[in-house]
Amino acid sequence: MRPTISSPKPTLLSGLLRWLAVLSVSVLLAACGGGGDSGSSSVGSGGSSGGGSGGANGGGSGSGSSGTPNAQPIASTASNTVPITVGPGAQNFVNIPNVTVTVCAPGTNTCQIINNIQLDTGSYGLRLASDAAAQIVGSLPVAQSTSNGQLAECTQFADGFTWGTVRTADVKIGGETASGIPIQVVGDLPDSTVPLNGCINGSNENSSRQLGANGILGVGVAATDCGVACTNAATSNYYSCPSGTNCSAIAVPVAQQVVNPVTKFAVDNNGVIVQLPPVATSAASVTGTLVFGIGTQSNNALTGATRYLSTDFGNLVGTYKGAAVTTIVDSGSNGLFFTDSSLTACTSTFTDFYCPANSQALSATVTGLNGVTGTVNFTVLNAQTLAASGTNYALNGLAGSIGSFPTLFDFGLPFFFGRYVYFGFNTNGNTPYVGF
Repeated sequence: MRPTISSPKPTLLSGLLRWLAVLSVSVLLAACGGGGDSGSSSVGSGGSSGGGSGGANGGGSGSGSSGTPNAQPIASTASNTVPITVGPGAQNFVNIPNVTVTVCAPGTNTCQIINNIQLDTGSYGLRLASDAAAQIVGSLPVAQSTSNGQLAECTQFADGFTWGTVRTADVKIGGETASGIPIQVVGDLPDSTVPLNGCINGSNENSSRQLGANGILGVGVAATDCGVACTNAATSNYYSCPSGTNCSAIAVPVAQQVVNPVTKFAVDNNGVIVQLPPVATSAASVTGTLVFGIGTQSNNALTGATRYLSTDFGNLVGTYKGAAVTTIVDSGSNGLFFTDSSLTACTSTFTDFYCPANSQALSATVTGLNGVTGTVNFTVLNAQTLAASGTNYALNGLAGSIGSFPTLFDFGLPFFFGRYVYFGFNTNGNTPYVGF
């Protein structure tokens, strides 16, 4: 269970809302801010199909190069783009990339524009906090299970879970629309309905305060949030709730599972590009661009990036200081998270973060399932120093311990600063990949 610390300052949130399926962790910590040294460095990458050196659409790091990533986002003016803001957001958490989503009752103009939806490349599907979406929730039809009960989902995270109904909505992001798709509404069912078996794991993340955002937009490489596992009741995240009570696990066809909305766009539906500007150390806020589609328009070509083929849920492999690690590239984690006993841990409420006396220049390798390997150079700064000002929300060099997952390396949001990061979906028979 993650401790909640009340503070008027920004809040450090480690590994926000990461799936147990990809071995992540989340812990809510204390206030933050600016100060410190240089941020994470560039990627040195080998060649692959679609790979090479130079910038992707004008930005990116070169093969075998070193230095600080310095890609600048393209303008978020085209229909297949939407702005990303890393700033105070809904709950004053640092390093949380937020976008705006419009949610409508299917086939109608009854809609709500919802700001401060966290952009998460490590999850799959749209989840709305019911308190933040109160204007529209009542107009969204609740999905029915095959046994005619309300369909609900319990989504497991390392420190807790989200519980709520599956509903149908039209979802508009930028100039693109996914019509009539399953989404999850979090916190719209009483706590008394939470299944006692197979669901409870830590705290119930049932509000925007506990989520740290008004919702989560999962645009990782998978098309749905569970896939084949949930077509079997014994391994399903989904529940049937007759009369809203007595919920029991149920098998759900893939087509009825909470879906990555981008995969349901009419066009530009084969992947996304996350583009954030460079951050030397810290900034009050920064604005980037989420681009829909890869190689579908003139503004989303895969140029100058190396493709690392991944598992269906985005896992890569790699090494850190000679140890093999499962690697994820995850905008939903607000720092870089990995195990390194040589790095000094912070004290007091910052104990999940690293506080070295001096900036630490480090590196890790990343290897795709296609055998392509690259080296990622990065810097770890003192989290307590970064927390000093209490006015900055975009922090580079923020890193922490992965806790109970010592064989995981999580490239969280600091990795994205100054890069174009590509996520190719596992749809239409394509092998998913992460590119940078």
